[in-house]
Amino acid sequence: MHEQLENIDEILLMGPGPSCIAPSVYSALSQPTLGHMDSDFISIMDTIKENLRVLFQTDNRLTVPMSGTGSAGMETCFVNLVETGDNVLILVNGVFAQRMTDVASRLGANVDTIEFEWGTPVVTDQVRDQLSKKDYQLLCVVHAETSTGVCNPVEEIGQLLAGSDTLYIVDTVTSLGGIPVKIDTWGVDAVYSGTQKCLSCPPGLAPISFSERAIEKLQNRKNKVPNWYLDLSMIINYWEGKKRAYHHTAPVNMLYGLCEALNLILEEGLDTVFARHKKYHEALVKGIENLGLDMLVDPGSRLPMLNAVKIPDGADDAAVRNALRKEHKIEIGAGLGPLAGKVWRIGLMGHTAREENVDRFLNALGKSL
Repeated sequence: MHEQLENIDEILLMGPGPSCIAPSVYSALSQPTLGHMDSDFISIMDTIKENLRVLFQTDNRLTVPMSGTGSAGMETCFVNLVETGDNVLILVNGVFAQRMTDVASRLGANVDTIEFEWGTPVVTDQVRDQLSKKDYQLLCVVHAETSTGVCNPVEEIGQLLAGSDTLYIVDTVTSLGGIPVKIDTWGVDAVYSGTQKCLSCPPGLAPISFSERAIEKLQNRKNKVPNWYLDLSMIINYWEGKKRAYHHTAPVNMLYGLCEALNLILEEGLDTVFARHKKYHEALVKGIENLGLDMLVDPGSRLPMLNAVKIPDGADDAAVRNALRKEHKIEIGAGLGPLAGKVWRIGLMGHTAREENVDRFLNALGKSL
């Protein structure tokens, strides 16, 4: 192996992603590569689809991992469902809803946004008021806003859309595998995620799921999907049926890794996994407060897997993060947008959410401060 690759440090990944990887996932990634049309590989693909449906808590037949990171999942939902002139409402309280706005605008949609203060959740009454003023083809929200550590009320927003023709798109990049995601119960029509957060698989795949209503909109488009690589009307023919149609070469070994990562979550049990994230989040918050620091988000809206901590007066943001990385081999994240220089983002995602990691981080942070 090349010297550069032999000398990579093992870093405790406690930023906003990627997260730590379990040894068995690394082992799966290193298995012999099969052809992407091989029958044994197709069997692995089918297992992944089944397990993703369990994790998304859905019966949607169109539930597959897209080739690309979570941003490719976002693009997939928008390029397949947005047509020029569609009215799209986006609820913005962080960076990733801003990205939704950018993507929808590029596709020629008429985009309206409702803006909320960063670090606070979407207020459903304001959403209800806007929905009473205008008909929308799509409404879009981020479940777990990675830039702030806020959990948005996805279920309540879904209830506002019940019985309407508006399709509901939800970003679950950070939430999937860390807190419950119930897309059928919540009335979600299109959802996307990423492998590098609570699924604890390296970045490179983006699980998505489309309802039958979403598939109907896709099938009734006036024009072709404007992105060939992410066109689900073609990709579904590779992921479904007895005879598979080649579309693009699937990232075979990455899919091995996802298969194993999903198996680990289901073997542990969803309720147990969610309880583990919550338990070590609470331990982290207690330790942060014992150090005299404050959390950004109010307790009722906090994510367990992404913790935004206010940087205390007199602390040097970059110096503390550099000390953690160089002296303690721990990575945490900086603030984004209006929170740049004001918060640290501390991830407890998937395999990272363990007692020894919380203890090691709190000890190192105390020394670095």
